[in-house]
Amino acid sequence: MTPHHSSVLAHLFLLLLLPLALSFLHPPHHPPVHVPTLVPHAPTSLTHSRFSAQTQLDFTTHCNSSCFHRGEQEVQKEQLSEKLAFETLYADGSRTLTTVDVESDGEFDAHPSTRVKPRHRRVRRQIYGADGRFNIRGDNFLLDYPFSTAVRISTGCTGILVSQRHVLTAAHCVHDGKDYVKGARKLRVGFLTPPFVNGTQAGLSSPKKPLVRWVRVKRTRVPKGWIQGPQDVSMDFDYALLELRWPHRRPFMHLSVAPSSDDLAGNRIHFSGFDSDRPGELVYRFCPVEEESNDLIYQHCDARPGASGSGVYGRVWDDTLERWERKVIGIFSGHQWLEIDGENRDYNVAVRITPLKFAQICYWVHGNRLDCIQD
Repeated sequence: MTPHHSSVLAHLFLLLLLPLALSFLHPPHHPPVHVPTLVPHAPTSLTHSRFSAQTQLDFTTHCNSSCFHRGEQEVQKEQLSEKLAFETLYADGSRTLTTVDVESDGEFDAHPSTRVKPRHRRVRRQIYGADGRFNIRGDNFLLDYPFSTAVRISTGCTGILVSQRHVLTAAHCVHDGKDYVKGARKLRVGFLTPPFVNGTQAGLSSPKKPLVRWVRVKRTRVPKGWIQGPQDVSMDFDYALLELRWPHRRPFMHLSVAPSSDDLAGNRIHFSGFDSDRPGELVYRFCPVEEESNDLIYQHCDARPGASGSGVYGRVWDDTLERWERKVIGIFSGHQWLEIDGENRDYNVAVRITPLKFAQICYWVHGNRLDCIQD
């Protein structure tokens, strides 16, 4: 059996089996998540970007027990406001800084307690055991939801559609913590277009690789928590939102505050990206959550550089629809060495969408803080 047929069969198996399995799951019974309100101030102008940074697709950080257990609850309100301020980069290279106030009647965040399990010492790797990634091929599959929500970023990363004009990706794909990368000067988002759309007979799988239709980015927003200056960057704020010059016509995936992994259907996360070792291919994977901190999701989903910025989603219970729905709960960032009690462990890591990050990204998308309640 060819790899193409294997990936198709695996996809069909998941589509048929998951709805049946989900029907037996009981919805979690928790009070609604409180989402704080961000009150933005008038933006101030900054100097034009120099676009002097190099894109770093193979992003790796180190963390010890103090940063693993650090949470938003322990940060002063003024510090949170400073980290949730954001820069806006426009297509002409101009920049603005918007400061914010955080308003909340309750706790800033409601996370599960962090948990660390004893594990064998690992060497650094981004593929764990047998490669569990699937190439998404075939004209119909590429246009099927949720795979159709994955897009390419011209700097070499991946993004996910979260509205008709907005793409969520990793901050390090456009900014290195000190300056914007060279490729951000004329940043574009690429939509995969199966060959049949360009003349091949519809419904048939083409041996050709899909084409890419590029759309210019109108503006880019990066949280100040990522733009730290001379100190080391942290994965906690490794996310950015791109606004397209023109709206697209594809379905997009809604955002959600990341629940505890115990409240994800099957305790699994999923994401699709453009891994560098499979050029021109969209690659899908899923795996269980291994660990979770207040700001990060630790897992062993197989991934390679190029997958950074992929939207990490899970099946989340929707109280309004009374069913399990796919929602974006994080952004794939890269690789992290985690040192706990003198033992080094390695993980692939996603940035967790906390209530505060949800409020910020939602404001970026809607431009109206009143629309930003947990949906």
